[in-house]
Amino acid sequence: MSRRRRRGARGGDTGLVTFGVLAVAVLLAVRAVQWLAAHGWVLVVLGLLALSAAAGWCYARARRIRAARLRTQGLAYSIEQIDAMHHSAFEIAIRDLLARDGSRDALRCGGRGDLGADVKGHDPLGRLWVIQCKHRGSGLNGSAVGTPDLQTLNGTGRPVHGGDVVVMVTNGRVTQPARAFARQQRLHLVDRRVLQQWARGARPLWEILPAVPPPRPPARLRRRPDPG
Repeated sequence: MSRRRRRGARGGDTGLVTFGVLAVAVLLAVRAVQWLAAHGWVLVVLGLLALSAAAGWCYARARRIRAARLRTQGLAYSIEQIDAMHHSAFEIAIRDLLARDGSRDALRCGGRGDLGADVKGHDPLGRLWVIQCKHRGSGLNGSAVGTPDLQTLNGTGRPVHGGDVVVMVTNGRVTQPARAFARQQRLHLVDRRVLQQWARGARPLWEILPAVPPPRPPARLRRRPDPG
């Protein structure tokens, strides 16, 4: 019986402490509301601070977007600059060239697990470009892009990434068997000569490459008609 009484006493003490804490919290909240009601200028100041913080965040975001646009506007590379790049910088340069030409969602996605795509992005006409980059530090003296490289790209460019235009870009050479394979599989090649022309900035890539697929039709036209 004594143990039960002790437990009951402890439970009662805990309940009293909890009630006391809640009472103090409610009292403090009431006092705070009363104080703010008597000092309305504090609410005005807090509101102005919140608005200033929100405006500052929006301004900083707008500056970042504007800076990104300025980096891509008028962007141009010489072939010598491209040769001197690290392969990761080469992928970034290809992404930026795609953005310069009007792709608003150009993305560098190269690395482990890229499944054959280093850069992806939609052009202004809605086509998804899937690009594999092969940088050669020695330029034309480096190893040529061969059929196995294109076979990997062909196996993922459309089936995995859903690309409308699947492209291999290199600052080096492409073998003749690889060129024949590209024609058979409707893959597009940007070799050193085409890359040099594109990187100058005179024309977007979709105006330089031949036989680029037509623009994607509007979504409503791609829907299948209702059989009923």
